[in-house]
Amino acid sequence: MEVYFDNSATTKPDKEVVDKMVMALTVYYGNPSSLHQKGVEVEKMLKQARKQVAKAFRADTKEIIFTSGGTESNNLALYGALHAKKRQGKKLITTKVEHPSVLNVFRNMEMEGYEVSYLNVDPFGRIDIKELEDCLSEETILISIMHVNNETGTIQPISEVGRLLNRYQNKPLFHVDAIQSFGKILFTPQEIGADLISISGHKIHGPKGIGSLYVKKDCRIVPLLLGGEQEAGMRSGTENVPGIIGLGTAVELIFDDIENKIIKMRKLKNRLIDGIQTEIDDVKINGISGEGSAPHIVNISFLGIKGEVLLHMLEQDHIYVSTGSACSSKKRGQSHVLKEMGLKDEEIESAIRFSFSHHNKEEEIDYVIEKVKHHVKNLRKIMRR
Repeated sequence: MEVYFDNSATTKPDKEVVDKMVMALTVYYGNPSSLHQKGVEVEKMLKQARKQVAKAFRADTKEIIFTSGGTESNNLALYGALHAKKRQGKKLITTKVEHPSVLNVFRNMEMEGYEVSYLNVDPFGRIDIKELEDCLSEETILISIMHVNNETGTIQPISEVGRLLNRYQNKPLFHVDAIQSFGKILFTPQEIGADLISISGHKIHGPKGIGSLYVKKDCRIVPLLLGGEQEAGMRSGTENVPGIIGLGTAVELIFDDIENKIIKMRKLKNRLIDGIQTEIDDVKINGISGEGSAPHIVNISFLGIKGEVLLHMLEQDHIYVSTGSACSSKKRGQSHVLKEMGLKDEEIESAIRFSFSHHNKEEEIDYVIEKVKHHVKNLRKIMRR
């Protein structure tokens, strides 16, 4: 049996997504900017994909910009907003547990003279709305907070942030990194009060190398890439037609019967947590359990062992998990997310992230519990000699 529980890192593309992309590569290969029939038919397909993404957001198609992925979406949102509002203020707010594609932008902006407030998180990984409110001023021009943490699954109180910001006359722009929540939690830009929202194709059974940025109608940002004025001038360059069509298809598929898909992932997650807590001693769930966390991510510390060693033991059983974010797991050093949550070194070093999709099954959960129990028992015997 092969069990893939690393869906926060990437997901397997759905067959229909792949088929549509192959069609785009072999039949609909024209340039959408061309005036002849080959270009016109591709342009129609891009419009359809934009409609599919906009429908999921309950947004206008003009509010959807296609990008090369989550990192570009985050960078375009942040740099684009800052360059557009640079004369209005120099204060920015984010959290200490953001993805590197957000944190590194803010660190660069500090070097350019901006003042950045990095919000703390509690032991469950959640920010304090009161601290955010204390950081706000008339010179605050941008706030960026991720919706679901990619390492722990903790859900940030995004809607509360949106309501707080709406009380301000000079409302700062509000960016939400929804790369781990889109297709896993139901929300709309209006419900959370966001001006900018980033998503990524390969997190929802779509292709890699494609993403999207929602930009609210009255929100002005400056493009990063200049050229042929594609994407209404916001993202120049010949469109990644197969990727865009794949993304549109993936969005349509994942939002079909999405409520039951979310329920299924939540059941799988709870089954894993219950089984591990019942069968294995000295484990710690990192983050929030229950409705305060996403349905598809659980981070568990197996005290007394090294997470990386357990990962490779499970790999021998064709079980694929991770020790943290795929974007930084190959770098030396501890998880900045778990560290900011106040975990001890032993707890951080023994942490494993399991992340599911609606394609996973209960028998896979039971198989993983059995193998984790076996390996943890043997590794602890070795470590405690």
